[in-house]
Amino acid sequence: MIITDKALQFREDIGNPIRVGVIGAGYMAKGLINQIERYTSGMKVVAISNRTIDKALGCYHQAGITEVAKVDNASQLSDAINHGHYVVCQHSSILCEAEGVDIIVEATGTIDYAASSVLNAVKNHKPVVLLNAELDATLGPILKHYADKSGVILTGSDGDQPGVIMNLYRFVKGLGFDPLVAGNIKGFLDFHKNPTDMAEYAQKAGQNVKMITSFTDGTKIAFEQASVANATGMVVNQRGMNAFRSTDHVDKLTKLYDVDELKALGGIVDYTVGSEPGPGVYVFATTDDPLSKDYLSYLKLGKGPLYSFYTPYHLCFFEVPNSIARAFHFNDAVMAPIDGPVVEVVAAAKKDLKAGATLDGFGGYASYGVCENYENSRSENLLPIGLTEGVVLKRDIPKDAIITFDDIEVPKERLSFQLYQEQVEYFSPTPEVVS
Repeated sequence: MIITDKALQFREDIGNPIRVGVIGAGYMAKGLINQIERYTSGMKVVAISNRTIDKALGCYHQAGITEVAKVDNASQLSDAINHGHYVVCQHSSILCEAEGVDIIVEATGTIDYAASSVLNAVKNHKPVVLLNAELDATLGPILKHYADKSGVILTGSDGDQPGVIMNLYRFVKGLGFDPLVAGNIKGFLDFHKNPTDMAEYAQKAGQNVKMITSFTDGTKIAFEQASVANATGMVVNQRGMNAFRSTDHVDKLTKLYDVDELKALGGIVDYTVGSEPGPGVYVFATTDDPLSKDYLSYLKLGKGPLYSFYTPYHLCFFEVPNSIARAFHFNDAVMAPIDGPVVEVVAAAKKDLKAGATLDGFGGYASYGVCENYENSRSENLLPIGLTEGVVLKRDIPKDAIITFDDIEVPKERLSFQLYQEQVEYFSPTPEVVS
């Protein structure tokens, strides 16, 4: 964002950088830390927490930082930061509780661990930037509720597709147009791919194989589009979205939609497989203003009624410093749920599953995620895929069937299940009072 560069340069000039704490030391975190330390003015990654300390140290070393302190509690971390040291710690609670950390970036891609970290951060009045669409799509509304209570921002990030979509959505809406489709462009899709299939690719890419599998089997894009739905109020027009397969440019895909249907739904989230410009994003919008229509035609956007706006790329961690600056300096969330859940990502069986089997979460062998409108999901008691790690089936599930809460032994002691139940109850419609 153009305005953030001036703000960050000002912070650099007065010697008051935003002090960032990063939870996680994986592929995206490593890139982000390198980006901030080498190329971002007015910002400093003062601390990294990761359950494997060597990976945290590796992130600093990648960024050219070799003098790093290891600490075991929040007091030690605060003291080290005050003395100008870079710091690593094993437990995210240390980072969340320490003074000297202005804002948290959660980048683990987990659910339970990340939820605990976010709760701890907002309890300690620290804003949080999520590099974790999985968490946002599963528990984002209730976590934002806790952030709101603490008076801090919980936000998604620029760079990944949901944030890029939201920036484009806000831009298009700001022009006076009515966004009706918020779309994502995917290059490949096979719902039944598993970690064995993707192991070689993941190794070459230097990424976690379950994360790569979730990209390939459609779960990741479902998480991303659910996050966009929850941030805009848009829905899906069918379970799993349309997922149009086309090699055309997205400009040509406006013809696939009925504008009246889109308006009646209040807009939809969707994605396409194989379209150009991959791996970008798009927003299809309309206007009823005759003068605007004339100008859009003159400006080569066509005759409507849907007009195509797109961003031809997403730059992942490269753009996240903008998110940090927007949240901390300008109190502006890139994206966040506007209220309760609108769309969630439910679990479908990748293969025939037997009673007694233990599910292995997203990106695994057992299930893939598809978007469903929250109202339908709850009426059918469907199981979000973000809750499937380590749960045990009570009955057989055929391939491609949607798994329900009735099909599993519910681990009620798990934080994610507790928060999900709280989310359901908190955002349930208030019953009418009969007097």
